[in-house]
Amino acid sequence: MTSPLPDRMNAATLAAYWDTSTGQLANLRSRGEGPPYIKLGSRVLYRREDIEAYEAANIVAPAA
Repeated sequence: MTSPLPDRMNAATLAAYWDTSTGQLANLRSRGEGPPYIKLGSRVLYRREDIEAYEAANIVAPAA
């Protein structure tokens, strides 16, 4: 199965994918929350496998 996500994405791309803001992602990073990221100078990149793992770890199942 091929993922619809690119191998790497910047904060703007992830924000659009999650329908949130880059500011919200920055807040998560500053609190040490959210998916792992790569910091290259002023650039922030997220790896596809980290995003998918973060989403999988945050699935909330309704109580039966």
